[in-house]
Formats: sequence, structure tokens, C-alpha cells
Amino acid sequence: MSQAGSPNAGAPAPAANQAPAAKPAPAAKPTAPVAPPASPARPRRRHLLALLSGFVIVVVPVAALAFYLWFVAANQFASTVGFSVRKEEVGSAVEILGGITELSGSSSSDTDILYEYIQSQKMVSLLDEKLDLRSLWSKPEYDPVFAYDADGTIEDLIKYWERMVRIYYDSGSGLIEVRVLAFDAADAQAIAEGIFAESSDMINELSAVAREDAVRYARDELETAVERLKSAREAITRFRNDNRIVDPSVDLATQAGLLGTLQTQLAEALIDLDLLLATSQSADPRVVQAERRVEVIERRIEEERRKRGISGGSEETFSTLVGEYERLIVDREFAEQTYVSSLATRDASLAEARRQSRYLAAHIRPTLAERSLYPQRVTVLGLFALFMFMAWAIGTLVVYSLKDRR
Repeated sequence: MSQAGSPNAGAPAPAANQAPAAKPAPAAKPTAPVAPPASPARPRRRHLLALLSGFVIVVVPVAALAFYLWFVAANQFASTVGFSVRKEEVGSAVEILGGITELSGSSSSDTDILYEYIQSQKMVSLLDEKLDLRSLWSKPEYDPVFAYDADGTIEDLIKYWERMVRIYYDSGSGLIEVRVLAFDAADAQAIAEGIFAESSDMINELSAVAREDAVRYARDELETAVERLKSAREAITRFRNDNRIVDPSVDLATQAGLLGTLQTQLAEALIDLDLLLATSQSADPRVVQAERRVEVIERRIEEERRKRGISGGSEETFSTLVGEYERLIVDREFAEQTYVSSLATRDASLAEARRQSRYLAAHIRPTLAERSLYPQRVTVLGLFALFMFMAWAIGTLVVYSLKDRR
């Protein structure tokens, strides 16, 4: 067939190994516009308010406190005194021999009592009467913070005492150390000496009360022992009067000897009578005399036995009397021993009362300061500045967090 009429007749045929034509590349996406570089941050109104609040809350109060501490607050001088309670441990010779317990012991710790006493109203009142604490602590009239108001009550004075008097107590060793502050070195030392003196008086008063109790108890025991001894002796006297016997044991020994002698004589008389009966006639007057001798001796023995109440089959009467007498003797001996022990206790109590068994020993005498160490201006100012800064910082963070939530 002729291809003349074909539209592609005049076009050259493609080669058999010719590669196909490449696809056109896709069009590039348009890029976002680049932001211009940030300009320098400018302080805004809230930044200025934060700085202004920091200045008002931190800088101004700290500056005011610094001015007050260095130009208004009065210097304070410290005086230190340290002491402890000591007890007398050595017993007297009477205590050692009699086994009497020491009188200076106490059920509660004296140092604990003293620790509470120094902080009590009694101590403050006594020193105020002797040293006029109100005047000593109100000397700097221009200091409204550290000085004391002289018109305050005793409760105000006790509260101020807790600020100016610090007590350090070691319960293990029993040592007490007191630091006293005042606006004059001599005043601080005087207050420290007053605390030591009043504490010593209180310990002596406790000792006196304990000794008085011990003496009173010893006297009561001695009076009881005396009455018991009197009763025991009166019972023995009554027994002797009722039975007409001074000492039944001695009387029993005498009676036993007399009865033994009579029994021996009776035996001899019976032997003589038997011999006469064996060698003589019944009408012999010697036999009659020997029989009478035997009768007399037997009557005497019976009489002696009857006098002691051991005749007629009641042979336990005299032994009962002896037993009763021995009981009375034991009661009297016990009363005598109790009396001796009570007398020794009374003497030991009186000896204890004459000596000081509990006393206050100072290992640090009241010191006299040469320069003031209080108020600790740098420490107080630093802590105050830190507190104000922390308060301002926390407040600022809270305000910004509330704004961010809106």
C-alpha cells in the first residue's frame, strides 16, 4: 500500500536503539521569606516595675537597717559565767560504822532545777530589786529596738530577759554556762555575778531543806526508839515486881543448886536409915531420929518446889516464867540497839547539817568585756538582706507566673 497520503510519510523513522526523551523537571516550590535580625531587647514597663519593687523591698530596708545598726544601735557587752552543782560524797565515821545513807542525795537533778530557776520570774524579780535591771537595760534612750522600755511590766522584763540572758546547759556533764548582755561591761558582769549568787543561794536553800528534813526524821526516830526502850524496861520491872524475881535464870540456877543439895542430903539420910534398920531394933531411938530427918528433908524439898510453882504436877510454871522473862529481855535488847542506831543517825544528821554538802562550783567566773561584740551587725544585716531578697524573688516569680496564665 502506498503511504503517500500518510501524514508521517515524509518524517524520518526513529532509530531502533534511540533512548526515549527525558521528562521535564518539576517546578521549584517558593521559599518562605527570611525574618530580619532581632533588634536589641528594650526594657519594658514590667521590667522597670520589677526593678523598682526590688529597690523598694530589698535595697531600701537593707540600707535603713545598716544605718540603724551602725549609727543608732548601742553597743552591747557580754559577760560569761559557767558553773555546776557539786555534792559532798565523803561520809562521816558514824555513817560508815552505822551504815547510814548519805543525806545529800536527791531524787531529781539539781542542775535541771537550776536551769529552770535562772529563767524564772523569781530570779528576774530578785535581780531587779538588787541591781535595778530596768535602769541598766534602758540606758540607750535613742535605741527603740535593743533598749528596754523602763515602763514595762514584769512580764515584759521576763521577755526581755530571755533576749539578753542566754543559758547553755549540757545535760551530760551537768555544766551550765550563762551569757549576759548589757550596754555597759560592768553592768553585764554585775548581772552575771548576781545570777551566780542567787543560784548559789537557791542550791544552799535546797540543801538546808533536805538537811532539815533528815534531822527532823532522825529526831522522830530517836524519840520513837526512846519510848520503845522505856516501855521494854518498864515491862521487865513490872515482871520482877509481879513475880518477885530479879532474874529467873539466876534464881533457877540457885534453886537447882539448893534442890540438888537437899536431894543429896535426902539420899544420905535414907541410906543412914536403912543401915539403922538393918543393924538395930525398931525401938531404937536413932531409927526414929533418922526417919524424922528424912521427913524434914522431904518437906523442905516439897516446900522449895511449891515456892517455885513446880509442885503438884505443874512443873511447866517456872519454865513459862523463864520464857516470858527471856522474851522481855530480847525486846529490851532490840530497843537498846534501835536506840543506839537512832542516836547515831541523829548525830550524823546534825553533823551533816553543820557542813555544806551541796554547793555551786564556778569553772568560769563572771568575765569583764573589753570591747563590744553585740549586736552582730554584719551577721544581722546579711541575714536580713538574704531574707528580703528571697521574699522579693519569690513574690516576683509568683506575679510573673500569674501573668503567664492569662
